[in-house]
Amino acid sequence: MSSLSKFSFTRDIYDLLAGCKGYKIPKTRDELVEMALGGSDSNSFDVSYETDGKLYKEAVVVRCKNGAAVNYTEDYMRRRDPDCLIVADELPTDKPRFKDEYKADFSDLRQDTFRWLKEQELILVPFFAGGLEHGYHAVLIAPANAAFFACGLAGLQFFMNIDEYQGETFKPKVAIYLAPPYRHTHFNGKQIVVHSRGEELYEMFSYNLYPGPSAKKGVYGFLLDMGEKENWVTVHTSAVKLITPYENEIVIMHEGASGGGKSEMGEQIHREPDGKILIGQNLNTMEKFYLTIGEPCELRPVADDMAMCHPAMQNDSRKLVIQDAEDGWFIRVDNIPEYGTEPLYEKICTHPSEPLVFINLQGVPGSTCLIWEHTIDSDGKPCPNPRVILPRRLIPGIVNGPVEVDVRSFGVRTPPCSSGRPTYGILGMLHILPPALAWLWRLAAPRGHNNPSIIETEGMTSEGIGSYGPFLTGKWVMHANFLLEQIIRAPATRHVLIPNQHIGSYRVGFMPQWLAREYIARRGNAQFRPDHLVPARSDLLGYCLDSVKIDGQYIRKAFLQPETQAEVGIEGYDTGAAMLRDFFVKEISQYNVPDLSPLGKEIIECCINKGGVEDYLKLIPTRF
Repeated sequence: MSSLSKFSFTRDIYDLLAGCKGYKIPKTRDELVEMALGGSDSNSFDVSYETDGKLYKEAVVVRCKNGAAVNYTEDYMRRRDPDCLIVADELPTDKPRFKDEYKADFSDLRQDTFRWLKEQELILVPFFAGGLEHGYHAVLIAPANAAFFACGLAGLQFFMNIDEYQGETFKPKVAIYLAPPYRHTHFNGKQIVVHSRGEELYEMFSYNLYPGPSAKKGVYGFLLDMGEKENWVTVHTSAVKLITPYENEIVIMHEGASGGGKSEMGEQIHREPDGKILIGQNLNTMEKFYLTIGEPCELRPVADDMAMCHPAMQNDSRKLVIQDAEDGWFIRVDNIPEYGTEPLYEKICTHPSEPLVFINLQGVPGSTCLIWEHTIDSDGKPCPNPRVILPRRLIPGIVNGPVEVDVRSFGVRTPPCSSGRPTYGILGMLHILPPALAWLWRLAAPRGHNNPSIIETEGMTSEGIGSYGPFLTGKWVMHANFLLEQIIRAPATRHVLIPNQHIGSYRVGFMPQWLAREYIARRGNAQFRPDHLVPARSDLLGYCLDSVKIDGQYIRKAFLQPETQAEVGIEGYDTGAAMLRDFFVKEISQYNVPDLSPLGKEIIECCINKGGVEDYLKLIPTRF
């Protein structure tokens, strides 16, 4: 049993460790992989729990040549439930409270959870939440037979070999307790993560085995809570540094709800077998439109999903400064359906220098787990949420340390739109937003069309403030103020809006953000000529572009201004714009409360009163 001399725990954790059947503190991820597979002699391991006389088989872990492949026995467990967060404390919150939802005090279930954990062999994983420099001590305590979960967390967060820790005392600010059977005994099979924001310790009780709600988004919730106390934000974003063929450099960060294109912003442009780029395909005529780019920008990834905007990193550049809040990325590979789609990730994942953790991908013992072979759900279709946990250190050209953001984009999954079936799929390839309007998009935070990352929801819904609402334990209005102040303090950072999946009647996938990325980078310092900007027909979309030329080739106006498409037209566009406006007014009105800043109230009232793009510019002046 490893020494605890370097730790300083709460009395409850010391009592838990003293009373359990035994515990292990792993020192390497390789050690965790072996534990996940049940030992070095095992090629397959069932993660099962017996409770109330019934055996629940939660997942199967198999040994592949390139790592451990994890598959859940239920379709429901293969993606995140957006409504899984429950708050057990009495601090201010906009989330459901345990006592209200379950008509009981959480303290009884908390003690019962500790009792169950004492009956298990445990694994204790120390890590830093948010980073080594500005992050916080943290610990996972889990049953040893769920070591794959611990291995996944160690790949996502800043895992610490406690023997190499050089600080004074490792005193966790947050603890995650994993107790999978309670999903069945107390929560009717649902994924539930209970957060308790204690004065001494932020506790998180994870009653499910999918890592998204706790090992990833739960840690995010903790960072947001720390930001509330210290007046800063961890943004829900990816970021990439682009180096143009002329060696100009620009940093784009891309925010948005799950499925909004954050991971894809760091991918190379997907090409056809002949090297051409498919801009989009008309869903009515099936006609395809192509582009050729001889030499695209070089990509240097910065962040994939979460970035800290810690005050200590900000400087006098008048730009937002960010740094990756994770040590590994939870990459969704549903857009890699076959070999050759994304060579960079395919190469890394097929021949990694260290074993990886694959989730919802077909794994056969002794074989190579291939990221284009997605697990088949019970309906016979490939699981829409296949994942690989990829440590940052394996990604070529990765940027470590803080970066200044030149362009801040927001991504939206959009459905097809036509005059016969109008929807909010009226966004053009690239919209330039006044800062005040960019803030409103972060309040509305549309989750959008056909989201693959979470269980299905009907219609257009909001992911909540900053698109991190599902992970936030505090008050949304506080973060509305934080985000507005953040935008005001970074006037040199430009704001754009980019759709994915569809532009009007064209299927485009993630091509708009890849092409917008190339276009913006080639412009130098993200400057846009005023004569190229045209007020969008919908005031919520800021400016669209009159023309876009990339590598000497013009993009058809149909992709820039969807109302020019014959299948959409003015009537179809305006109907879709009305849907978007109704959604916006509904979502942003909930922030118009006394605690919102006066400027925030003005911006919201401007939107409700159908203000134009020039009105937004008056509220927060900017130069494009």
